[in-house]
Amino acid sequence: MTWLLVAIGGAVGAPLRYLTDRAVQASQGPGVPYVFPWGTFTANIAGSLLLGVLTGAAVSSPAHALLATGLCGALTTYSTFSYETLRLAETGRAFLAAANVLASLLAGLGAVFVGAELAGGFGV
Repeated sequence: MTWLLVAIGGAVGAPLRYLTDRAVQASQGPGVPYVFPWGTFTANIAGSLLLGVLTGAAVSSPAHALLATGLCGALTTYSTFSYETLRLAETGRAFLAAANVLASLLAGLGAVFVGAELAGGFGV
């Protein structure tokens, strides 16, 4: 039964990631050239924040499967982050590739800690 909860969460998280990416790109305006993967960055940070809240709140095992593993697992995306970082490096934007790695790591870790603190967990 747990696998079904993970699948349901993932079925919500994956389109949410896609829609987040599209909304962020649309907010940059038409004709704005692709410079930095802000959509993926935003989805990953939002997912990390939510995961921190869920962890800090110590949700039940079924809720964890549905929301943390399913929803957050599909909302955040390591593969797209990796691909977009590689794409930046391959197109001569090594500084932006390195900035993407560093900013994603720091912001993601920061978001998970903030989320846990908001939920009253970790005691950091």
